[in-house]
Amino acid sequence: MSTTIRTVSYPTGREHKPLDIHNSPATEGPCVLLWHGIGPDERDVLVPLAQDIAELGLTVLVPDWRADTPDEGRAHLTDSLRFARDFAGPSRQLVVAGWSAGAGAALGVALDPELFDGRPPAAAVGIAGGYRRPARTTGAVPLQALGRATARVPVRLVHGTEDPAVSVESSREMHEALRAHGWDCTLGEQATDHAGVLGCVYDPGAGRCVADASVRAFGLATAEVVADVARSV
Repeated sequence: MSTTIRTVSYPTGREHKPLDIHNSPATEGPCVLLWHGIGPDERDVLVPLAQDIAELGLTVLVPDWRADTPDEGRAHLTDSLRFARDFAGPSRQLVVAGWSAGAGAALGVALDPELFDGRPPAAAVGIAGGYRRPARTTGAVPLQALGRATARVPVRLVHGTEDPAVSVESSREMHEALRAHGWDCTLGEQATDHAGVLGCVYDPGAGRCVADASVRAFGLATAEVVADVARSV
């Protein structure tokens, strides 16, 4: 399957920020909004994972956002969510996913659907996330916001068991809490680290995560998790 990438922009405040659209030929399928982590404007880090998801028949939207703004990225994240909702339209399902800080942001949206007119995402995917900190989309701590949710959507969690940046215990705790509250939630654990779940390794020289063949299988497994839940809703 041949995928394409085109870059557009989404409006946020008085500026526009870049957003990559990874298209598969199956353009009528579900859409995935995929947020990067705390590094400013790092949508390129998610290219390997986004391409793997698109190869499975989905359209993936990957926006830049910055955590070093006065609101810690909230406007960028919520404005990119508005863009994604408009892009998907009423006929296509929208899955919200994120890695690292983006994972907490994605879970925040699932736990607070009133954020956007009471319309929850079709599903949420948290990849290597920490859930004891306030979600940058809502300001609420995901582990403390379970009782506020008005619609339980499927949640999929992925985490590396060798993650030194965010312990796998974070996702284990979130998984247990969601299940205890009656949510459809699964946790996939992978024998890799924080970047490996993306199919990447951290390059100290570049100061970024880059694709690497040695961990490609982990990225493919993460892509399958995202695609499977998108197809099921």
